Amino acid sequence: MPRTKGGFKTRQRRKKILKAAKGYWGGKHRLFRSATEAVDRARKYAYRDRRVRKREFRQLWIIRINAAARINDMSYSTLMNGLNKAGVGINRKILSELAATDQQAFARLTAIAKESLAS
Repeated sequence: MPRTKGGFKTRQRRKKILKAAKGYWGGKHRLFRSATEAVDRARKYAYRDRRVRKREFRQLWIIRINAAARINDMSYSTLMNGLNKAGVGINRKILSELAATDQQAFARLTAIAKESLAS
């Protein structure tokens, strides 16, 4: 069987990896084997951290809501329980945005939660 040289498809595959490794330091953006390892590792971390980012943002929102709730003499859990009983369908992202930017609206929501818990 004749020897197969690195033709069009091989060059195309290698160019794709080296293009993905653009900006990496040292040989990682020049040498195919090093670039392959670096790109594979980077893609693995990117895949993992797309899921981690969702967790971290939810934690941040809960921390902000808890801080604003405590200013209004409530804890996070009682606030969320009261809002659920009142039928208020605001998610944590919007609640944290209100807590950071519009304290009056957040205070009204805490009042609604207190009323629903009292009744």
